[in-house]
Amino acid sequence: MENKILVGHLLSLLTIFIWGTTFISTKVLLESFLPIEILFLRFLLGFLALWIICPKKLGILPLNQEIMCAFAGLCGVCLYYLLENIALVYTTASNVGIIICLAPFFTAILSALFIKGQENLGISFFAGMVIAFIGVGMICFSHSQIRVNPLGDFLAILASFAWACYSVFTRKIASFGFNTVLTTRHVFFYGLLFMLLCLPVFDFNVNLESIFNLNSFLNIIFLGIGASALCFVTWNFAIKCLGTVKCSAYIYLVPVVTVASAVLVLNEPLSFSIVCGMLLTLIGLFISESGIFLKAIAKFKRSAN
Repeated sequence: MENKILVGHLLSLLTIFIWGTTFISTKVLLESFLPIEILFLRFLLGFLALWIICPKKLGILPLNQEIMCAFAGLCGVCLYYLLENIALVYTTASNVGIIICLAPFFTAILSALFIKGQENLGISFFAGMVIAFIGVGMICFSHSQIRVNPLGDFLAILASFAWACYSVFTRKIASFGFNTVLTTRHVFFYGLLFMLLCLPVFDFNVNLESIFNLNSFLNIIFLGIGASALCFVTWNFAIKCLGTVKCSAYIYLVPVVTVASAVLVLNEPLSFSIVCGMLLTLIGLFISESGIFLKAIAKFKRSAN
């Protein structure tokens, strides 16, 4: 059991590390593509990569399971990214960055309501969440003042809620007992299907010449195979191991990884406020997830005696 939990934590860290660095690739691609074009291309490539890795067909599922996969694709692949990108048009990146980190809070509520046998979460978990959230706020608002932008902020809240719904649906799908790669690919299929309905609204018009530009091509490969195909599989498997709430708490690390990679790759400045925010986020996450460390210590004491 301890090994399974440890694997879950390691996979969560790997996933968040990759997701936290995707902004660099996205920033490069935004010079040639619209956000909806990047989104569709990365998940289409991710879907194809998962098909190549595991060409086995999942088959037609019972209606309730098929509906669950469809809602997971709608919430986690389509709505979350679309709402986040649209929110950035109407509000600041700082606002979006901190509001998106409400996802673990929404996940805790939805999990308590809809998942039977939800893992017990002690006071340390919620105390850690609060500390990490404060840390994220210090990072996001280090270079700008807090400005309320009702429409954009509301869309960011909807995006965080969509991700929480995706996490709950993923936990439900995990209970079906299917291969994680197959179910992730199935969810991608529905996400792409819903995205296709949105393309005409967002003036989708991909220039093939831009795709095969070496720089663009490599960044699309990274987003499609790394950040989509690989990360959604590792994240979904981590949810199997840890549960929705404990896994979602790792979302607080995204701004930390993003800032660290910006400093290392783009030579962006590192202020005292950012450093304090990063430390608070790490401390909060450690407190929130400390159950595994307490269990490890208890196991060590038992073996020593």
